[in-house]
Amino acid sequence: MQLSDDDFKLFELPRRFALDEAELDTRRRALQAQVHPDRFAADGSAAQRLATQWAMRVNAGYRRLKDPLSRAAYLCELHGQPVDVERNTAMPAEFLIQQMQWRESLEESSTAAEVRALEAAVTQQQSLMLARLATLLDHDNDHAAAAAQLRALMFVSRFRQDIDRSLDRLDPQR
Repeated sequence: MQLSDDDFKLFELPRRFALDEAELDTRRRALQAQVHPDRFAADGSAAQRLATQWAMRVNAGYRRLKDPLSRAAYLCELHGQPVDVERNTAMPAEFLIQQMQWRESLEESSTAAEVRALEAAVTQQQSLMLARLATLLDHDNDHAAAAAQLRALMFVSRFRQDIDRSLDRLDPQR
């Protein structure tokens, strides 16, 4: 193992979007047990500093692989296709139309029931988009299209926060 290994190599997992989260958790626990700084207390401060670096590396890699959107962004980056949401806002055209419709629906919703219905539709679409992202990454190896799909999914994630705020406003006791 080297600090510069990619997360998949570090956790001895295949470089794929689909992964077994239980296996990831098991490997994280095993790695943390190997590199925990307390194990190196008798080896001096240099060994403890290195162990701390390793522990931080394991934790960062785990967080990146555990979250599906972070994992997808990482895969795109590993394949030379950074998502770069700050400078690149390209998304599938059909999604741009969908997001405008969602925004209008949210703005026009006056009851918690209406917002919950929108939330259900967004959740269903998000599931379909995640399945498409998995196909693009694991089967089609189309990382450019995956990056565009991922940007759209990041929008959905932010939009769901807007839905939550709207529900908090309409139904503060939820």
